[in-house]
Amino acid sequence: MSMSRKLLVGVVLSSLLLGGCVSKVTEKEQYSGFLPSYDGLQEVTTVSGQKAMRWVAPGFTPGAYSTVVFNQLELYPAPKPNERVNLQTLQDLQAFTSASAKSVLAQKYQVVPTLQAAPAGSRTLIMHAAITGVTASNEGMKWYEVVPVAAVVGAASAASGHRDQNTELYIEADFIDAASGLPVAKVVRKVFGKTLENESQEITADDFKAAINGLTGDMQAFLK
Repeated sequence: MSMSRKLLVGVVLSSLLLGGCVSKVTEKEQYSGFLPSYDGLQEVTTVSGQKAMRWVAPGFTPGAYSTVVFNQLELYPAPKPNERVNLQTLQDLQAFTSASAKSVLAQKYQVVPTLQAAPAGSRTLIMHAAITGVTASNEGMKWYEVVPVAAVVGAASAASGHRDQNTELYIEADFIDAASGLPVAKVVRKVFGKTLENESQEITADDFKAAINGLTGDMQAFLK
């Protein structure tokens, strides 16, 4: 291939790959159906600097409540483990994320497992939450790769499955006012874990623990 042709191919690939960078939020086609409605969700930047899709009812005041009904995150839809994400990994993620969420909630509210366990006369929120996906996708091109030769090499690596991959955890949640039965907040979040070397590397719960800690930190700030 002549140098001029390499240059042309490199420029074209650079523009295509930069335009196809991994989205920082969950796309509409990736919504799982766990939430009754996705209306009103808007992209926001969290305290930790991450992106999320969120809706909050006008006038919602977290401090107006004393109790939250929450047991654990669901796995929704029914999990389908594979060679990269086994059932133990999904269960470990469920347990770790649930424990982290409970720890944050308990700093501000009394946390009970069922509505029947809420103290009489308390202002109560019901939290529904689920892990709706665990996956990995090829990283977008980095700025230092956007030169003709590097772009060609990067594209070939991605095609052969040897490109670095982002690990991605999808979470959906909403808060319901127990008295009215109406939603007061909902969020759809795409959490990025550790970077894997290629598409054959197994995904583990440890890949997401630091990111989940950041997620619960954002949750704590939101509920202040």
